[in-house]
Amino acid sequence: MKILAALLLAFALQTPAAAQEAPVGTTQRIATRDGVTVPIYVVRRADAVATLVLFSGGGGGYGQIGADGWPTSGNFLIRTGKIWVKHPFNVVMVGRPSDRIDLELGGIRTGDEHATDNQAIFKAIKQENPLPLWLLGTSMGTISVAAAAIRDEQQLLAGVVLSSSIVAYKIPGAVPSLDLEKIRVPTLVFHHAEDACWACKAHEAKHLETQLTNAPIRKTMLVTGGSGATGNTCGAFHHHGYVGMEEQAVDLIAGWILKPSE
Repeated sequence: MKILAALLLAFALQTPAAAQEAPVGTTQRIATRDGVTVPIYVVRRADAVATLVLFSGGGGGYGQIGADGWPTSGNFLIRTGKIWVKHPFNVVMVGRPSDRIDLELGGIRTGDEHATDNQAIFKAIKQENPLPLWLLGTSMGTISVAAAAIRDEQQLLAGVVLSSSIVAYKIPGAVPSLDLEKIRVPTLVFHHAEDACWACKAHEAKHLETQLTNAPIRKTMLVTGGSGATGNTCGAFHHHGYVGMEEQAVDLIAGWILKPSE
């Protein structure tokens, strides 16, 4: 009896921690263009009310899969994956296409090949689960997201989030250079007020909302906070990547997605 009681007590103490563990996702390959596939990392929740599709910055992708079964990229949207799934969302992280088109180039992210890849991914996700589809992009990923929303002729998307937007016109495909008036879904512009990246100045990002003239709901959130900023000011572990305030940033964005308001 003492042994049984000890086992029951140990189970009771371990159960809450286990219940809090993030579910491990699965990797799929989506056929997009002739001979080309794009990997996606998918985490599902039975109680999900929407599916989030995450586009990282830089050259895109989500990195290798670590020992815990989760992607290892340090990008803001990817490293916070376990925080996103605390909210009632399915989460999809978009990898790099097999033909290695260079997603570090804004012109590629606004181009036809990337658009074809993304459309195939969106359709595959919607065929598996018809929940509302939200696109989230950070840094160079904002070009992918804005371009996809502009091309959304089949109305597959429910809304978009532009985090740490590329606003410098020196970069082809910079968000303010795109036809943002063609975006017709709720749009959140999310930016750190102290973002020191030369291509992502906060005082320029806050004007994006004025170009979103046909988005039925549009909102700009300039946030402050965080700690431990280090390295490249355009990198994932500076204010550009919301270092030291990851949970706060995710919670703010998730709350807005669940209830968009101006």
